[in-house]
Amino acid sequence: MPSSYNVRSRARERNNVLTRPEFVSLNQPLRGGGGNGSGVGGPSESRGGARRPGPIKHQTSLPSEEPTDSGSKDKREPGKMPEEDCMLLNPSFKGIAMNSLFAIDICMSKRMGVCANTSSPWGGCRSMVALLALTGHGITWIIGTIVCLARSNTLAGQEVLVNLLLALILDILTVAGLQRLVKRRGPWEMAPGFMDCVAMDIYSFPAAHASRAAMVSKFLLSHLVLAVPLRILLVLWALLVGMSRVLLGKHHLTDMVCGFALGMLHFSLMESVWLTSSTCQNLISISTLSWSPFF
Repeated sequence: MPSSYNVRSRARERNNVLTRPEFVSLNQPLRGGGGNGSGVGGPSESRGGARRPGPIKHQTSLPSEEPTDSGSKDKREPGKMPEEDCMLLNPSFKGIAMNSLFAIDICMSKRMGVCANTSSPWGGCRSMVALLALTGHGITWIIGTIVCLARSNTLAGQEVLVNLLLALILDILTVAGLQRLVKRRGPWEMAPGFMDCVAMDIYSFPAAHASRAAMVSKFLLSHLVLAVPLRILLVLWALLVGMSRVLLGKHHLTDMVCGFALGMLHFSLMESVWLTSSTCQNLISISTLSWSPFF
């Protein structure tokens, strides 16, 4: 027969609320308490502590680690705000204006890229627009100028063609250098084609086709006697060539505008260093000797 003391102690344990599993964490000792809290809740540890020892320790350890991390973070971070945050919170008027213009430029350029892909709104006209852009390609104009120079028999014609060839080479090298320096991507992030890689027209700013079209049209208008309708067509051709690259999604609108300005600058530079007829004849004779030596 069990003693009456044991029966009363077991009944007391069953009636004790703290021995239930949901209240087991209340009987656990504190982290820094050690042996001070070991005497409290002894029976509860034997019943509930053996069931879930791992999760209880994990639950009690998390709250104690969070304040230390936040405290150390507060110690590491001073009261001074970072410089870039201060610039973003208090931008200058110039910065706001430039960011707004760039945002408008990107938005309008993407909207105008109606021939960027075959699935674009004007995707069916993509081949025609690409053919129009090809008429302003640097390799096309260099090959055409060399062919015309080889068939030219007049000194005046050879003088104009040699200076045009040098202007085309200057335009290609200058635009390629600026593109490598700025490295601005197009609005549609397209990979450059084979002809663009040959002409070093890889990046977006400035627009090489627009620069070349503006320079060539101004050059021909200044050194060739053309009728008024041909002059109007030449100006329209330059505008359409620059616009075709925007429609194809290759350039932004600002790239096209800066390309036109750069082309006019190239024309002014070539006019200031214009080669005379005798110098052009010397260059032609040297090039002829390099291709056919000892003849």
